[in-house]
Amino acid sequence: MTDVIVVGGGVIGLTAAIRLLERGHTVTVWSADDPLDTVSAVAAAAWYPTRIDGNPQVARWSVATYREFRRQLDDGVPGLLLRPTRNLLRDPIAELPWWAGAADGVRLRDGSHPYAQELHFLAPLAEMGIYLPWLARRIEEAGGRIERRRVTSLADADAEVVVNATGLAARELAGDPAVHPARGHIVLVENPGISEAVRDSAGGAYVHPRSADVVLGGTFEVGRGDFAPDPAQAAAIVERCVALVPELAGAQILGERIGLRPSRHGGPRVEVSGKIIHAYGHGGAGMTLSWGCADEVADLVSAALPPAGRRRTGR
Repeated sequence: MTDVIVVGGGVIGLTAAIRLLERGHTVTVWSADDPLDTVSAVAAAAWYPTRIDGNPQVARWSVATYREFRRQLDDGVPGLLLRPTRNLLRDPIAELPWWAGAADGVRLRDGSHPYAQELHFLAPLAEMGIYLPWLARRIEEAGGRIERRRVTSLADADAEVVVNATGLAARELAGDPAVHPARGHIVLVENPGISEAVRDSAGGAYVHPRSADVVLGGTFEVGRGDFAPDPAQAAAIVERCVALVPELAGAQILGERIGLRPSRHGGPRVEVSGKIIHAYGHGGAGMTLSWGCADEVADLVSAALPPAGRRRTGR
């Protein structure tokens, strides 16, 4: 029997599966959709702990994930980029934000109107159309399996431990009313040659350049769970982003994406409940917290299961 079934094929489920395989567990991933059809594939996927409180657990995950992405960048993992980033601050800050110690190249500079300051740092960015398939291949190369399977009850998972990385579906599967969607709308445009990311969180705009395109965002509509196109919203996103980065004016629009971030009141839930280890509720920070969260999930599973060799021999 499989030691662990990971339910969920987004970035949280896939990274957890990899860490578990590295610990010697036998792992099967159940996913209702191909990884490229999950909300993770829609994400701008730039490292930044957006709209999430910096409690010690989240801070630990942020640091571990940043370091893992830097290591993978050094190893030439496909789909990863390192982008100089500017956060534009309308109100001055006296202290660096809680996450600043996790990132490289952090410095605070004076801004120009209407921005009081600019916070500069280096941010890993994952092109999810490339990175998610790489994660899936890594699972299979390590001896794990990925199965397309839609789950209606976590009790259906016949394994010693079940990792619940189901995102929004955890509202029903885990009976957790704190889980809710936060709709995100982005516009993709052709990259005119920019490589610096820019973010005005207060103004609801961000620009994340990738290899061939640029992600313009965005929206964060708490509680909205539909995918209806909104041309006026898309036009407003482009207008805000061009104001941030004038080089984008006239860039060819390549498409739009709408995704539902798996948010949770109270922040992410990673804890043990019987044979189930819950790992969901990361909102728009799934990429930012992924590898650190995966480390914690692996620790919890290893604490719940005896070493593989002892389990087989009965000693």
